[in-house]
Amino acid sequence: MHSRTVRLRPAAVLFDMDGTLVDTEHLWWRAVTEIADRLGYRLTDADLPEVVGRPVGHTAGYLHRVVGPAVTEARIAAELDDAFAARVAGDVQPQPGALRLLAELRDAGVPAALVTASPRRVVDLVLRTLGADWFALTVAAEDTVRPKPDPGPYLAAAARLGVPPRSCVAVEDSPPGLASARAAGCRVVAVPSTVPLAPGAGVLVVGSLEEVDLALLSSLDAAGV
Repeated sequence: MHSRTVRLRPAAVLFDMDGTLVDTEHLWWRAVTEIADRLGYRLTDADLPEVVGRPVGHTAGYLHRVVGPAVTEARIAAELDDAFAARVAGDVQPQPGALRLLAELRDAGVPAALVTASPRRVVDLVLRTLGADWFALTVAAEDTVRPKPDPGPYLAAAARLGVPPRSCVAVEDSPPGLASARAAGCRVVAVPSTVPLAPGAGVLVVGSLEEVDLALLSSLDAAGV
C-alpha cells in the first residue's frame, strides 16, 4: 500500500497586522522615535525589543521608565497613539502577496482573522485601505486583558471563531507575536519585517507573503512543522 500525505486545510488563518499584512512597522518606529525625541531620549537598536510588535501601552511604559516621571505614562501613550494613527492615515501599503493570499483563503472558504497589538483606532484606519471584508473578525489591543506575547489575543480569536487554536495557522512578523501564537498552540508562518526570526518547533520562516499559499499553510498544519 502506498502512503500519501493528507493535506488538511487550517480551520482558520490568524494574521498579525503591522509588518505582516501592511507595511506599517516602520511607521510605528518613526512615531516612537518622534515622541522619544520630544522627551529627550534617542532610540537605538537596543530599544527594538520594547517597540517592535509591542502595543502602545507597553512602549509608553518603557519610555516612561527611561525618561523619568516628568511626563505621565498616560500622556506618552496618548501621544504615541496620535503620532502612529496620523502616519497610518496617510500611508498604508499592503505587503507583497497579502491581498493575493487573502483572496485565495476567501475563495477556498477558509476564514481569516486579524489579531493585532494595535489599538482599534489604528485597525479601523488600516481596514479602510486593506478592506474589512477579508476578515471574519478582528482582535485589537483593547479586546484582551493582556497583549502579545501573552497567548490571550490568539486564544480569543480562535474562541470567537469556534475552532481549536491547534487547528489554526498564525502569520506573524515579530518575536512577541510569534511567542503569543505559539503559546496559544497555533502553528506559525513567520515573515520577519524589522528583526530576524528563527525557525523552530511549529514555526516556518519565509521571506515574504509571496511565498505563502493555501497549499503551504495546509502542509504546515498537516505536518505539524
